[in-house]
Parts: sequence; C-alpha cells; structure tokens
Amino acid sequence: MADNDQTPVFQIQRLYLKDLSLEQPNSPLIFLEQAQPSVDINLGLGAEPVGEGMYEVTVTATVTTTVGDKTLFLVEAKQAGIFEIRNIPQDQLQPIIGIACPQIVYPYLRAVVSDVCTRAGFPPVILSEVNFQAMYEAQQQQQGATPNGAN
Repeated sequence: MADNDQTPVFQIQRLYLKDLSLEQPNSPLIFLEQAQPSVDINLGLGAEPVGEGMYEVTVTATVTTTVGDKTLFLVEAKQAGIFEIRNIPQDQLQPIIGIACPQIVYPYLRAVVSDVCTRAGFPPVILSEVNFQAMYEAQQQQQGATPNGAN
C-alpha cells in the first residue's frame, strides 16, 4: 500500500485483560450464609490514543455481591483492546471508539467475570447484554446539555 492510500482501516490489533481484582473479605464464613445475595454491577468505558491511528479502548465491570452488610465478593475486571483506526471521517471516529470497539471487547469481559466468580467458589455472575449505542447517545445528550464554560 502507498502512504497516500486513504482507504478506511478498522482492525483489532490486540484484545487483553488489563486488570483483574477479586476480594472475599468475609470468607470462609460467608460461604455458610444461606440468604439470597444482592448483586450490584457497574460498567465503565475508557478510550485513549496510544499512537498514530491506534486507540486503546477499555470496558470495566465492578461486581459487588453482599448479604446484609457483609460482602461476599468484589470483582473488578478491565478488558481492553487496541484498535487501528485510520482514514475515518472525524465525525465517525468517536462513534466507532464509543460503540463498535466496546461491543467487540465486552464479550471477553463477560467471560472473565463469570469465570472468576466460579473459580472463587460462587455461582457465575452473567453480565447482561449492553446497548453501547444507547449508552453513547445518552452520553452525547448529557454532554450537549452541559452549559458552555462549565468546568
């Protein structure tokens, strides 16, 4: 390919587990609890350029499971991908980074969270499907509602 080729490029360069944490502060006694646990799941997205036309996109899940005021376990996993994105119109770049890339990374994150919970001795936590387009659009609306000049 010539350097002046303007063909759009979107390629996965690498998918990897960037960070993983498991805490069981009340084990082994928590395994004797019979009550139904409460599960709280939070998702986070991140993206940053890591080189010319290269972007790292991360999806983080934090799963906190409690019985009453006792924590059964806390799992935090951050799955990442490096994507090569070149010759894409600027108005299409952010939707690709905010929607397409997380959709690729997320299934790997779901598998990691489920596996870690099982290996920790608990039933698997299956993260539900996520509509990244709706999340992206809501974020854009929220940013659009921010008054200009607000810090």
